[in-house]
Amino acid sequence: MKIRICGFGGQGILLAGEILGAAAVIDGKNAAVMGSYGAEARGTSTISDVTISNEKIGFPIIDKCDILVAMSQQAFNMNIGILKEDGIVIVDEDLVKIPKELEKKALKIRATKIAEEKYNRIVANMVMLGYLVSKTKVVTIEALKKAVKDRVTRMIEINLAAIDEGVKLGSEL
Repeated sequence: MKIRICGFGGQGILLAGEILGAAAVIDGKNAAVMGSYGAEARGTSTISDVTISNEKIGFPIIDKCDILVAMSQQAFNMNIGILKEDGIVIVDEDLVKIPKELEKKALKIRATKIAEEKYNRIVANMVMLGYLVSKTKVVTIEALKKAVKDRVTRMIEINLAAIDEGVKLGSEL
């Protein structure tokens, strides 16, 4: 499974990829995580590529992804071209408008708005991860939470609550 998480610097895109990869390892799978960001660090395009497999991963660079998670319009526009024909796109619907032809393969969540209203804007990435895992089952929710506890050094309870919120929203029809 090849997943690209993209957005802009400051949204926790790199951390989201790191946590997703760590969760895969906790689940007993192999994972490779590669991230990149523009020179400005905040406000510029950021990507985190996560490859998860039961087999060894020989080449972690993603040329086509199974799942594209987009948390900004610029990142969506720059990365939609690597989504496989049968892939899934998950967007923060207040920040990303998708073309009509992609509506059928798109999942939408208001991750940033939910994070702002219930917790803190900086945990929008965790709302998105909870939603992603709920919808795709790419890793277990338990492994995702353990990865947060192992990797996050502050605001752990808020991050876990944000994941729970994303899972809850992903479970709704």
